[in-house]
Amino acid sequence: MTGAVSPDRRRFLTVGAAVLGAAASAQLWLPTAARAAETPLPDGVFSLGVTSGDPLPDGIVLWTRLAPDPLNGGGMPDRVVPVEWEIAEDERFRKPVRRGVAQARPEYGHSVHVDVRGLRPGRAYWYRFRTSGQLSPTGRTRTAPHPHSKGGSLRVALASCQNYQHGYFTPYADMLAQDPDVVLFVGDYIYESSPASTGVRRHEGTGEPYSLVQYRNRYAQYRSDPDLAAMHANAPWVVTFDDHEVDNDFAGEIPQDPDKQTHDAFVARLTAAYQAYYEHMPVRATSVPNGPHIQMYRRLEFGRLARLNVLDTRQFRSDQATTQEGAQDPSLTMLGARQKEWLLDGLHDSPARWNLIASQIMMAETDLKVGEGKLWYYDAWDGYQAERNALMQEFADVRNPVVFTGDRHLTMISDLKEDFADPDSDVVGAEFVGTSISSNGDQDQDAFHKQWDPLMGDNPHWKLLDAHRGYHLFDIDKHGIDAQVRVVDTVRRPTATASTLAALRVEAGRPGVELASS
Repeated sequence: MTGAVSPDRRRFLTVGAAVLGAAASAQLWLPTAARAAETPLPDGVFSLGVTSGDPLPDGIVLWTRLAPDPLNGGGMPDRVVPVEWEIAEDERFRKPVRRGVAQARPEYGHSVHVDVRGLRPGRAYWYRFRTSGQLSPTGRTRTAPHPHSKGGSLRVALASCQNYQHGYFTPYADMLAQDPDVVLFVGDYIYESSPASTGVRRHEGTGEPYSLVQYRNRYAQYRSDPDLAAMHANAPWVVTFDDHEVDNDFAGEIPQDPDKQTHDAFVARLTAAYQAYYEHMPVRATSVPNGPHIQMYRRLEFGRLARLNVLDTRQFRSDQATTQEGAQDPSLTMLGARQKEWLLDGLHDSPARWNLIASQIMMAETDLKVGEGKLWYYDAWDGYQAERNALMQEFADVRNPVVFTGDRHLTMISDLKEDFADPDSDVVGAEFVGTSISSNGDQDQDAFHKQWDPLMGDNPHWKLLDAHRGYHLFDIDKHGIDAQVRVVDTVRRPTATASTLAALRVEAGRPGVELASS
C-alpha cells in the first residue's frame, strides 16, 4: 500500500529516534567539535515549541519538531539531523537524569518523539532540546503515579475544538494558571476549512489541506498561538482526534462528500492527515501511521486512582445514519469489534477507583424533538443506538465510569442512563461534554438558551447546558470528582477574563453528577 510503513521499519524509526532508559543516561551532549563540523541550520528551528505526553509511572514522551520556516513546509534541509535532549529534576538542569540524541528525519517532518524511561513515578521533570547551537524552550512534565498507589489526587483539564479562525485560544491562559497534572484533548485540534476573510484570524494557505505539506502548514499555524504553546510546554498531554483533523464528518474511509472525493483520493488524504497528526503530537511509536491507518485507542493508568481509556470513534465507525430507523440498525458500530472488546475488558478488569473514558463524541442522548417521539443527533452515539445502549448496560457493572467528551462546542453535562427510553431507569455514570476552546466564537447566550432550554424537559438526564468558550477542570481523588466549568468572556481578543461558570461533583460509588453551584 502506498505510504505504508512496515512494523519493522516503524520499530527502527522509533527506537533509532528515542534512546531509552538507562542507556540514555550514559550518553552525553554532542561535543563542541562535532557540533561545529555540522552545516548550521537556519535560525528558529524550535519555532513550534515543545510538549510531552502519555505519562507512564516511569516514562514520558518528549516532543519537538524542527521548523525554521513553519508555514512553508518547515524549511529544513533534506537530511537527518541529530537532536540532543535532556531531562532533569530541576528547571535549571543541575540535576539531569537522562540525556541522549534523537534523529529528526525528513520523512517525518523532522519531528522528534523521545520515549524516555527509567524515571521516577509521580513527580515533575524539566526537559529541553538542542541542535546546531540552538536551544529549545524548556518544558515541564510529570510522570504518572506508582502503579500500586491508591491515594493522592489528579487534576485533569479537558479541552477540544479549537478553530483558529473563530478566535484566539484564550482559555489556555487560564488553564496554565490552574496547573493541571495532565491535559486531555479529545478532538478537533485543527480545522481543515479554507481561509475565510470574515474570521477573527485567517487560516494559512489557499484552501483545504489535502497533501502532507498542507497539513503540516496548518498544524504549524495552530502551534503558533502563544497560549496553546505555553500550555503544551507546561504539562503532559493525552490526545486523540475527531473529524476536523482530516475532513468534517468522515467515517472510516468514507469522506463527508464522496461525490467530490474518490475513495483513492480520500485514502491519500487520510494518509497525509494521519502522518501530520503523528508528527505534531506527543505520542509513542505505537501511533506511527501505517498508510491510512493510525493506532490511537490506548489506555493510561494513574495508580489505582484512575484508569483512562482513550477511544477512537472515527476510524472504525460505520457511516452515520440519517434517519431514526437507520440509527437503530443493530449492525452499526462506532468502535468496531476489536476496540469494543478492548474497552469492555479494560472496564470490567480495572483495579482503579475511577474508570475514565475519553470519547470524541457525546454518549448521552440528545432528543431534539419537543414532546412525544424522538429526534436524535446522529453524529454522536445517538446515531449508533444499539451499540450505545449495550454499552450503558455494561456500565451498570463498571466501577465509577465517567466519560469526557468534546465535539459539540457547548457544555452539556449529563447523567448516563441504563435505558434512555425509560426516564426511570438507573443512572450508570456521568458525562462531561466540554465546551470548545474557540469554535463557534463568542456566542449569543440568550439565543442559545432560547433554542436549547425548551429541550430540557425531553432530556431530564441533562444537568447543565452552556455555550461559553472554555474548558473543564477536574480534581479527582478516591472520594469524588470535583469539576469546574471554566469559561472566558471572549475569544475575539488575544486576552480574556476567566471565571468558574459552574461547579459539579461526582461521588464515588454514586453514579451520576450533581450541580454544586452556579
